[in-house]
Amino acid sequence: MRITVKTFANILFALAFIQGCSTPQLNKSADLLYKEGEQFYQDGRYEDAIAQWKRVKESYQSPELTAKAELGIADSYFLNDDFIEAAAAYEDFRKLHPTHKEADFALYRVGMSYFNQIHSVDADQTPVKNAQETFSLYMSLYPAGEYLADVQEKNRECRDKQLQYEIYVGRFYLKTDAYKGAIARFEESLKMFPDSLRRDEVLYYLGRAYLEDGQKAKGREVFALLAAQFPGSAYIKDANKAMDALF
Repeated sequence: MRITVKTFANILFALAFIQGCSTPQLNKSADLLYKEGEQFYQDGRYEDAIAQWKRVKESYQSPELTAKAELGIADSYFLNDDFIEAAAAYEDFRKLHPTHKEADFALYRVGMSYFNQIHSVDADQTPVKNAQETFSLYMSLYPAGEYLADVQEKNRECRDKQLQYEIYVGRFYLKTDAYKGAIARFEESLKMFPDSLRRDEVLYYLGRAYLEDGQKAKGREVFALLAAQFPGSAYIKDANKAMDALF
């Protein structure tokens, strides 16, 4: 079969058209990619925003645009509740741009990323420790920072959760008759958290631990301190019951 010049040209045109339709457009500018990422972000399509902003980073168009994309990626992880990835992304931003105007915000969000991973008192306490250390660092680096008030509040919450864990472990020692372990835990808690609102609770369980360990005089001394320092504490009644049971 003979193919005319016109037919051959039509075939080439059709092939070119099909190839053009199937090939993605990869020549978008970094500015356009960033704007598309912004739109995805505004629409709550965080994974799509991350994908676009990663392409912006790979373009190396400008340090300023790269920094904006890096922070946008971290924000997208955070709002998508991917807090492990968010903490890492914000920390990377801080390391790469330590003097950036958003460096304090990035550190704040590192702390919040850890804070949002905190679960119950019997779960892994690493997020509590990481959050508290991050908030302490923020207060040290940015004593007049924009996020200071919230950081201070979250830091207090973290310290309270740390004390709750210490009480949880100490009570476990009490239940398993490991009284000396309980005493050591509660004594250390009083040193570590001298201003805690749960100090009366710690004193109560410390007094009980001394009584159970046979150190009655020491137990009485701790309960007397409880009554003197916290006259309205609900634990005084329980302390009196514990004393009555052993004397």
